[in-house]
Amino acid sequence: MERLQNIDRLSLNQITTDRLNMREAVECCVRAEVPWIALWRHKVAEAGVAESRRLVKDAGLRVSSLCRGGYFPAATSAERAARMDDNRRAVEEAAELGTDVLVLVCGPAPDRDIDYARKTVAESIAELVPFARSHGVKLGIEPLHPMYAAERSVINTLAQANTLAERFNKQDVGVVIDAFHVWWDPELYAQIERARGRILGYHVSDWIVPVPDLLMGRGMMGDGVIELRRMRKAVEAAGYDGPIEVEIFNRQVWDMDGDEALALIKERYLEHV
Repeated sequence: MERLQNIDRLSLNQITTDRLNMREAVECCVRAEVPWIALWRHKVAEAGVAESRRLVKDAGLRVSSLCRGGYFPAATSAERAARMDDNRRAVEEAAELGTDVLVLVCGPAPDRDIDYARKTVAESIAELVPFARSHGVKLGIEPLHPMYAAERSVINTLAQANTLAERFNKQDVGVVIDAFHVWWDPELYAQIERARGRILGYHVSDWIVPVPDLLMGRGMMGDGVIELRRMRKAVEAAGYDGPIEVEIFNRQVWDMDGDEALALIKERYLEHV
């Protein structure tokens, strides 16, 4: 299966080098000639939105996405309203930072009622769409592995994400496909094709055996069992030719020197993605 020949589409998802601040991450990308960066809101908040935008723009980088919006279900109406306000701020930040993709981690059920939580997610996205459209921002629904259903998201398969996204115009809502979250799904490749025209991002890492930690156990590409190249080719066949984000939650990777981490990411990206 055909390898990627260059790193033109490679994006450093900022969480992969979580020990680095905004300036340090940007500078590492420049030295490694990585052309894209995916920003996280807590890192943007540390530096400030205007300064984050300046650092990225002055470095000549492009922003592939902003993470994250979502966490829509809430125990009270006041809390839900506060979360919608925060999502509107996330949309504004994405627009100011120069990306048209806000990644949605949709949130868990606050009261064990998972069906109601999923209904709340759909209603909240519908409420957010006009505001996002007015800012030129698309909402990318990222399904998370079922092991995160109780803590992070009640949207757990690409089929669910597709069904939800299909309620809206392609110009407004799509899906983000993260290999770590969906690789196991027997419907994966049919659902990737179903998502044609709605794929707003593709994220890569690897599934280590055994998984050392539910959150911090993602592996560097090539260290696990995911058919990353097959998945990448399927995503491309479904029309996606945008940036490919390396998103790794792993303390060993976090503890690496930034330049060493970027060098390893580039090597494994070309070898395995």
